[in-house]
Amino acid sequence: MEVKMDVGSDGVAVIFISNPPVNAFAVSIIGWLKEKIEEAMSRDDVKAIVLTGMNGKFSGGFDINVFQKVQQTGNLSLLPDLSIDLVVNRIEDAKKPIVVAIEGLALGAGLEVSMGCHARIAAPKAQLGLPELSLGIIPGAGGTQRLPRLVGLPKAIDMMLTSKPILSDEGKKLGLIDAIVPPQKLLEVSRQWALDIAEKRKPWVRSLHKTDKIVSLPEVFQIIAVARQQVKRASPNTPQHQACLDVIQEGIVHGGYHGVLKEGKAFNELVVSDTSEGLCHVFFSQRATSKVPNVTDIGLKPRPIKKVAVIGGGLMGSGIATALIISNINVVLKEVDSEYLTKGLKMIEANVGDLVARKKLAQSAADKALSKIKGVFDYLEFKDVDMVIEAVIENVQLKQEIFSEIEKVCPPHCILATNTSTIDLNLIGGKVTSEDRVVGVHFFSPAHMMPLLEIIRTEKTSAQVILDLMTVGKIIKKVPVVVRNCTGFAVSRIVFSYEQSAHILLHLGVDLFTIDKLITSFGLPVGPFQLEDLVGYGVANAVAKEFASAYPGRTFKSPVVDLLIKNGRNGKSNGKGYYNYEKGGKPKPDPMVLPIIEESRRLAKLMPRGQPISITDQEIVEMVLFPVVNEACRVLEEQIVVRASDLDIASVLGMSFPSYRGGIIFWADLVGSKHINSSLKNWSEKYGNFYKPSRFLEERAMNGVPLSAPVTSPTGSRARM
Repeated sequence: MEVKMDVGSDGVAVIFISNPPVNAFAVSIIGWLKEKIEEAMSRDDVKAIVLTGMNGKFSGGFDINVFQKVQQTGNLSLLPDLSIDLVVNRIEDAKKPIVVAIEGLALGAGLEVSMGCHARIAAPKAQLGLPELSLGIIPGAGGTQRLPRLVGLPKAIDMMLTSKPILSDEGKKLGLIDAIVPPQKLLEVSRQWALDIAEKRKPWVRSLHKTDKIVSLPEVFQIIAVARQQVKRASPNTPQHQACLDVIQEGIVHGGYHGVLKEGKAFNELVVSDTSEGLCHVFFSQRATSKVPNVTDIGLKPRPIKKVAVIGGGLMGSGIATALIISNINVVLKEVDSEYLTKGLKMIEANVGDLVARKKLAQSAADKALSKIKGVFDYLEFKDVDMVIEAVIENVQLKQEIFSEIEKVCPPHCILATNTSTIDLNLIGGKVTSEDRVVGVHFFSPAHMMPLLEIIRTEKTSAQVILDLMTVGKIIKKVPVVVRNCTGFAVSRIVFSYEQSAHILLHLGVDLFTIDKLITSFGLPVGPFQLEDLVGYGVANAVAKEFASAYPGRTFKSPVVDLLIKNGRNGKSNGKGYYNYEKGGKPKPDPMVLPIIEESRRLAKLMPRGQPISITDQEIVEMVLFPVVNEACRVLEEQIVVRASDLDIASVLGMSFPSYRGGIIFWADLVGSKHINSSLKNWSEKYGNFYKPSRFLEERAMNGVPLSAPVTSPTGSRARM
């Protein structure tokens, strides 16, 4: 980590920032940068300055470790003054011109510092963006004021609210970048540009004072009003989007400097908000998943996985195959006959085509991906595969038969993986001789798009196999979370509790559409009943059977699913479930399902004295989600996950728990274990054993220990997988 300065014979001082891997603006980097700028300003032999990064990048932004320290302590003085002290006073209002040379990245504070400079020269394909809102804050070094003045208000709002970067060629067209040059000429051109400004051959532009791209005030108010409505619909529970629009408007109406001051105040308020704390927690939680004790810390190196066999070309198998081929991994897809194989290959082709249509994949990359798939009916092609992923239906006997067969035909190094969401791996691989090669890979549907990959290890799975799968997961752009083996693993266990609690509420007389509406208002994309429509009732029944067997006394047999199937309703697959699904339209609550619900309630006999319970909206949300917390506590106690934050990221990426709430355990700690425990205890006395608080939850509530605190073994040491 360093900031160094070289002064050339041309009178240009080049200041280099080095803080691998992305040259983040750590507090020390900012201090050293100020010193170098002051030194350059004071030297008579320096006419102009070029600011750049080392290692092929300018800067990925401010060091967000500082945000976490501020959130933990509440001490805002830990935040350096990037906006006024560095960017306004030392860069933008400097007496000598400062040009930034951008290669690789200029994100967050990296772009804000760049916009404070007097010109921006970039290499091709450099990423430029302000992603701060994805962390629950707003740009805090003048970005809300300078970006609209450089690219225009509509584009600036879009870039900030979506947190999506643009490339330097688009930046050039918009006016954010002054010139694009090859990397090898970046410093040469930047030096000359700085001299040209110093010697008045090029304009000396202070972007905070630019007004040529600011439209009339009535147009400004209209653009911002439209953005406010869009934000209200898309992000109703998070404050940073509206705050960002407030600050932008302030600067346009009252001037850039006023906007910068309001920006600083809003930034300080947001950085200590629950939203920012939750989003920062998710950010660090995702990073932490790459560290698994006794796997990533024992000197092993991942083996290359060049060819993978996928058994089963249904919805999951075709999705898994798609994820592999678009990441340049060769795939053999095995099916039982030509009809099923043709369907599987067509689904893969459709998946790839959809990615092209949505501009997630170039056509040339799509063509290359499709050339990497081969369909087969037998095991002849399995002789040189590095991994097999079995993706057939959730049937233990069928999976056992497949594993016995593939062990005989695959090479000794081949990983034997099963894609299951529920079944105990010891049942699937128990008859295999080389159990150290057996592992679970739980993809989430659609497998080529959902970001989570749950890697399930048994007591006998080798560390090498786990490391190999973690590496493959990253190659195919998944977030791998390693968990221990049990029925349902981590995510399916907590999701099942979510579905169970919703069904109990339904049979206590609460309207199902109200439940779904309140859960989506809380922040999940769909409610539990619409989720059931989407996943399918067959899956719901199969999962319920596995859990009832594995966790007796903790499940509720809901009659409604069987009644729906009996009445010709299969969910979204046939357009009729709890909701109606018409082509091209949004799902609509179907009143025709209400008599089925009433019949189910009569069969279940849960309602006290046959009357619906009286309950508030907040209690509905809590009665759905507190049992999820309770099951998550059991997962922690059983040490199914390495750390609590792994369960947080798994709940966000696998269950779609709102990221701004930080994940299921993080949120539970905010709510308070005492309130959750007492609520569950009260409900268990009224409505049955499903709500009984787990021992882990009771102990943490009694002792005032956060649920996220590390689990210790009986000897007092921290638990390790």
